[in-house]
Amino acid sequence: MHDLTRRLPASAYRYLNGTLRCEGVALDAIADNLGTPFYCYSAGRLRERYRAFAAALDPLGVKIHFAMKANGNQAVLKLFAAEGAGTDIVSGGELARSLAAGISGDRIIFSGVGKTAAEIDAALASNVHQLNVESFEELRLVDMIAAGRGIVAPVVLRINPDVDAETHAKITTGKRDNKFGIEAALLDRLDNEVKALANLRILGVAAHIGSQIMKPAPLVAAYKRLGEIADELKRRGLPIERIDLGGGFGVPYQNQTELSPASLAAAIAATVAGRGYALAIEPGRTLVADAGVLVAGVTYVKDAGHMRFLVLDAAMNDLIRPAMYDAYHDIVPVREPAPNADLVEYDVVGPICESSDTFAKHLRLPEMAAGDRVVLATAGAYGATMSSTYNARALAPEVLVDGHRFAVIRRRIDVAEQIGWDSVPEWV
Repeated sequence: MHDLTRRLPASAYRYLNGTLRCEGVALDAIADNLGTPFYCYSAGRLRERYRAFAAALDPLGVKIHFAMKANGNQAVLKLFAAEGAGTDIVSGGELARSLAAGISGDRIIFSGVGKTAAEIDAALASNVHQLNVESFEELRLVDMIAAGRGIVAPVVLRINPDVDAETHAKITTGKRDNKFGIEAALLDRLDNEVKALANLRILGVAAHIGSQIMKPAPLVAAYKRLGEIADELKRRGLPIERIDLGGGFGVPYQNQTELSPASLAAAIAATVAGRGYALAIEPGRTLVADAGVLVAGVTYVKDAGHMRFLVLDAAMNDLIRPAMYDAYHDIVPVREPAPNADLVEYDVVGPICESSDTFAKHLRLPEMAAGDRVVLATAGAYGATMSSTYNARALAPEVLVDGHRFAVIRRRIDVAEQIGWDSVPEWV
């Protein structure tokens, strides 16, 4: 029998009575009600992933802040907040979304290399837990805005530790030629330039070296360096009390071995735990990726003679990761194939007028036909949040399943509504 569901967590997705189900709900039933494409998330799997990290990290006193750029839906944020998570945000929009989900400012870490004055002001007005500052220029701006409010801003220095995350070049953020963080060699400038800034308090150091990290060695190197820098800054008179360890923990989209919560805890225990610092991490993808799938319909099976194309009604505007990163997502039929069914080779593509609108090449699947449905696995992270309306396509809805019930947590935004976003000057 073909193991077609190998990238779908058994606790959330399985075949029953010939059709793929998310927990207790048949995906076909949702598709019949809602149409395709749509995103589907398993609430049970979201809780399961969060609790695995909490169980490993709570004994070390590590606070979890969900990196909501992976999935910013209000229902997902509320679910994690109920589990005890704070958020890690990177924009004023994410600040607004986090607050709207009932996450108070003291549970929010504001990261990001290009915060505007308006975003910094909004963050200070919301009493965020900390601003992760990435340059001396930003430090001066934070000081000025805090002075205007008559407050002292809680600041953590994001350090660029020059550690290679050993991941994709487009998601590496901790090398010295990346745009992120303050180079450790420049920290001597703190003595002359920063101690004179009376309206900020430097409480800690942070680092985030990249995404899709699958082994502990890069994390151990970064955490060790952070601990050394924290100790040095404390010796130089700064009130260092926090170390923010960032995120970037990978998930197995294909044939990788996952960095487990236990391995992460071991890396923290071997470097910075038990040294008197308040610790935080910012997992995103690893909490949500495999809880979500993109459900799509087969529009055509195009026989090109020398090859076959499986043309879906989902496209790169719905899931851009393959086009942007050459990312792989397993594709699984919703209808359960017969045991030992013959497999056919397809290129799986979308309808957009770009050759990059391709989800998989030379993928072997059971014989498919127009009207069938498939799921693109491990799509709960950076799917809906990176989607667009390119080619005037609708924004796909999002669905949350919890046991035997489901709810639409973002409706489909069709072209008629999108046209209403536009305005035409009277002189046109």
